[in-house]
Amino acid sequence: MNASSTLSRKKTEFAGLRSLAQCGGCAAKASPETVALLAQIAAAAGAEPSTLVGLTPCDDAAVYALDAERALIATVDFFPPLVDDPADYGAIAAANAVSDVYAMGGEVAFALAMSGFPKSVPAEILAQVASAAADVMRQCGGLVLGGHSIRCAEPVFGLCVLGFVHPERIWRKSGARPGDVLVLSKALGTGLLVSANRPELLGAAIASMKKTNRESADVLRALERPPHAVTDISGFGLLGHLYEMAQQAGVTAMVDSRRLPCLPGALAVAQSGVRTSAHAQLPPADRAIEFADTVAADLRAVCADPQTSGGLLAAVAADDADRLTNKGFVRIGTVAAGPGRVVVS
Repeated sequence: MNASSTLSRKKTEFAGLRSLAQCGGCAAKASPETVALLAQIAAAAGAEPSTLVGLTPCDDAAVYALDAERALIATVDFFPPLVDDPADYGAIAAANAVSDVYAMGGEVAFALAMSGFPKSVPAEILAQVASAAADVMRQCGGLVLGGHSIRCAEPVFGLCVLGFVHPERIWRKSGARPGDVLVLSKALGTGLLVSANRPELLGAAIASMKKTNRESADVLRALERPPHAVTDISGFGLLGHLYEMAQQAGVTAMVDSRRLPCLPGALAVAQSGVRTSAHAQLPPADRAIEFADTVAADLRAVCADPQTSGGLLAAVAADDADRLTNKGFVRIGTVAAGPGRVVVS
């Protein structure tokens, strides 16, 4: 028996990665309150002039000036497995990790892998996870150059990704302006579909999560004028990340729920009552987030659904919206004057 057939047999015998984790993907993200507390502690140490993007206010990645032409982007993302297939897990984790570099307007350079698995997981499974992540990095023009591995009770895997951007071309999440149009590059619903765990629906979610935001970033970069604000949608769902964008800019984000792109089966799964554990961690539906009475419960769930390796959300000048929709983005709303909040109609 050759090595490849032995690896295939061991992969078949392995029970599956999902069974080893209580919560998987970006749904395992800590609550906004915890993230804010850690940010406050780190920000207390201050920052030097070379820090272009740090924690005051926080953004999708840190950016540090190297010289007049280059700035270094640094980000880290890891999570427990949300699928059983090791290659899918590694590819999704890598696509999610590089997303923050693209959300800042940068290009991927290299990454360091972070890996923690129980002793019960065969080494061949770990190799498949890491190999798939390295493949994604190569597709993005980067390499995995090292990392660190430990033993732990629940499996976790991810990357610390470094990239480069021109200091004057950094995209922030804080620049949305009244009159802007909100556009989104990927359909929503990965958290719901993974939680439902229905094989006939899971394929669409996996395909979406494995796709990086490189092409979408290239489309935004090709605009004659840069987007006013950009972020990527992950564990806090569309509402959570849009709320951050609106709050930092001091504007009101107006979402048309009828325009929201949904993965096949996501609405049906939401109608059946499926929810992830992360739904309860999102900003409360009070003055911060307001739903019109006409917005159905299934659409509300999609709005709040934690995404793993979600799309890019951008606030752009109204004149640029059509160009982006012709390239795959979906127009989901507008930006209006007012306090930092989100209104869904």
